Amino acid sequence: MVTPGRRKSIAFFIALGVGLISVILVLYIGWILLAWRTGLLLILGVLLVLMIICGILLNTIFLVREIRRNEQHDAFINAVTHELKTPVASIRLYLQTLQTRPVDDARRAEFYRIMLSDSDRLLATIEQVLRTGRLGAGAHKPNITRVDLDEVVRASVERVRSLHHVGTGALAYESSGAAAVLGDPDELGAAITNLVENAVKYSGADVHVMVRTERTGENFTVRVTDRGPGIPKEELKRVFRRFYRIPGPIASRIKGTGLGLFIVRSVAKRHGGRAWAESEGPGRGSTFAIELPVAK
Repeated sequence: MVTPGRRKSIAFFIALGVGLISVILVLYIGWILLAWRTGLLLILGVLLVLMIICGILLNTIFLVREIRRNEQHDAFINAVTHELKTPVASIRLYLQTLQTRPVDDARRAEFYRIMLSDSDRLLATIEQVLRTGRLGAGAHKPNITRVDLDEVVRASVERVRSLHHVGTGALAYESSGAAAVLGDPDELGAAITNLVENAVKYSGADVHVMVRTERTGENFTVRVTDRGPGIPKEELKRVFRRFYRIPGPIASRIKGTGLGLFIVRSVAKRHGGRAWAESEGPGRGSTFAIELPVAK
């Protein structure tokens, strides 16, 4: 969310731009009334004023965008720091316990399980950050092979089910059968896993997530539908931006870096497809979809 200090900065620059434009218009109108007979000066004055107004507007827009971008970067750094520090602290604590105290076999096995889970979480965060860099400007071309999308989706669903300990009834998959596409299996798996994991995390304690694949013309579509908090209409496109997280109390409680949906859309574009979100509004759940062309 935008902090009060930066909110005041945004308001200041907007007010400054409006004030300067108002002053210029008043002076300009007064000058026209006094010198309306000098046609050449009038034309030059019109052009000059238009240039000044455009410059002020652009300057204000760029300043506001920069403030918001810095806010998103700060939120990303805070989220990544938390996602890296928490599992490291947990692993260190259990290792110190094993080193300094006698622990029976049952508790030792439980400690190992928790440390492995924290290690997986740590690796997942690092992989998200590295993958974002690989998908940025100048990224290498994907390793294209013939991929059965059904197998990729099924593996992603099972990975999320195991990671978040979700039952079959809470996370279900309806397959349309073999779905051959051309793509990088690793990138496609990461994109679909992000969609499924987001749906599970934002569903809270009452998880009801349905994953479906279907063929529509020359494309295969993977749809992930949940009964979570939903998304306001104006946020449906913004959620795919890098570092962006929907403002509000729900997003603040969910762990994440704001990179998952950016990766989804980037992977879809790199494979000649697209990704989008659908929601009827807050409290009415949401559907995220990724569409990929059928392998010829």
